[in-house]
Amino acid sequence: MSGCVFCDIVARRQPAEIVYEDERTMAFLDINPANPGHTLVIPKRHAATVFDIDEEDAAAVMRTAVRVARAIRQAFSPDGLNLVQSNGRAGGQEIFHLHVHVIPRWVGDGLRLARPPVVRRERPLSEVAAEIRRALAQMGGPGI
Repeated sequence: MSGCVFCDIVARRQPAEIVYEDERTMAFLDINPANPGHTLVIPKRHAATVFDIDEEDAAAVMRTAVRVARAIRQAFSPDGLNLVQSNGRAGGQEIFHLHVHVIPRWVGDGLRLARPPVVRRERPLSEVAAEIRRALAQMGGPGI
């Protein structure tokens, strides 16, 4: 997609420290890493958000994220790891090409991904779950 920095990286028009690539995905180091080894995994085909990606590319992105996470564990021996994927401005997305952050974590690294969560239960959980199940049924495929 024209004007997308991640599409430009895939096309080799922008530089990146690429650590992995296959037919559907690419993984490269984040230029503003939260910790050493912080890697982004993207689909090669442009999809702005999780709402836009096809299921095959989504599955490929997750397979690559797992592969990269295991490589980071082997290379750096972190105490833990975060996978972060944000959608839309309200979700904190800054680059509108779907990407998964693979962030190695160490105890005491000081990284805070979010403030402590605020519990919001304005509606009963059973009501919220029923709405999601109805939407899934309308989309077709297996369900509960």
